Amino acid sequence: AGARILRYKRKNRLFRARRIVIGFARFLVVFLVITFLVVLMLRWVSPLTTSFMLQHQISAWRAGKERPWIHYTWVDLDKISPNVSKAVVAAEDQRFPYHKGFDFHQIRHAVRERWTKGRVRGASTISQQVAKNLFLWPGRSWIRKGLEAYFTALIELAWPKRRILEVYLNIAQFGENVFGVGAASQRFFGKIPAVLTLHQAASLAAVLPNPKQMRAYSPSKYVRGRIKWIKAQVHKLGPEHFFTLRHRSN
Repeated sequence: AGARILRYKRKNRLFRARRIVIGFARFLVVFLVITFLVVLMLRWVSPLTTSFMLQHQISAWRAGKERPWIHYTWVDLDKISPNVSKAVVAAEDQRFPYHKGFDFHQIRHAVRERWTKGRVRGASTISQQVAKNLFLWPGRSWIRKGLEAYFTALIELAWPKRRILEVYLNIAQFGENVFGVGAASQRFFGKIPAVLTLHQAASLAAVLPNPKQMRAYSPSKYVRGRIKWIKAQVHKLGPEHFFTLRHRSN
């Protein structure tokens, strides 16, 4: 009788384990299908909001802040000054036109600095930032990083570089409650993004690492230094670098 009970318990454990595995596999398949379809749809459909925007709105609501909690206006890439694309790529991800979502050269540099100097330096590409801002949350957990890598690969597979840049320029945060170059150009410079100068574009790109603390419209000495550096990088990279970016379809 004791042996039969042990066999029964063993079979029962195996049955439960099998159900868990099958359930997880089904969940994984559904997750992969849904996320792929959403990312594919966003190749043509402009996002109404993002995960970061929703989190910002919830935080503002809980803090009792007055509306509007965010300023966000979508602008097609053709209606954004090329100066903005140049400044952002020069500031954030100079190898963006050529990598497949991950800049392993910068990743190696960041890891080396972490070990030799104990300094944490970001190595996220524009594609990774799009994935994070659209779908995820701030933080450094391995789960978030794993999901970021997954969505980055999916975006690079489904979207051309031009679309990735277009979405990034529209969802990146440029101020305390300002998202996208459309809202930023109007609020900070009183003009549409199509006519932004290189200096104004560099001012926006300069605050991307910390838009809640840095000011594009009233730059500190540090931000002014970044603006100068970004403008120099734009000229150093040359027009061919950006022509390739704005006109390639894959």
